[in-house]
Amino acid sequence: MPHDAESNDSLYQQGIRYFNDCEFFEAHEVWEELWTEYRGSLRRYYQGLIQAAVALHHFGNGNIRGAKKVYLSSLAYLQDFRPAREGLDLEAFLAQYERCFAEVLASTEEFPRIEIVPDLIPEIHLDPALARAGES
Repeated sequence: MPHDAESNDSLYQQGIRYFNDCEFFEAHEVWEELWTEYRGSLRRYYQGLIQAAVALHHFGNGNIRGAKKVYLSSLAYLQDFRPAREGLDLEAFLAQYERCFAEVLASTEEFPRIEIVPDLIPEIHLDPALARAGES
């Protein structure tokens, strides 16, 4: 059953709450529910958020190779929505995200053992002034 704009926004917000609570698997699940039914111009944006949550989930669980791979794919999905979309300042978020993953990205080891630094985990804070930023 397709979602309406109100249920889409509710799922978007619920995913953000999970994400900011570092419940990345749950954020991924909620956003995936939204993405599965959504057929509009934001589909790749939602997929990028899902991938960001999965990357952080892998990183937190020590799956550094998986984290790096999904991190890179999340960037590919989110690039086209810069500088902001749906209230999210993507420039700021992606800068935080990159700082969080800096050691992962710099590692040349096949199976690196890198711990996520809690203070570097990005958060999503929406700015109502950016709610429709980037729409064409």
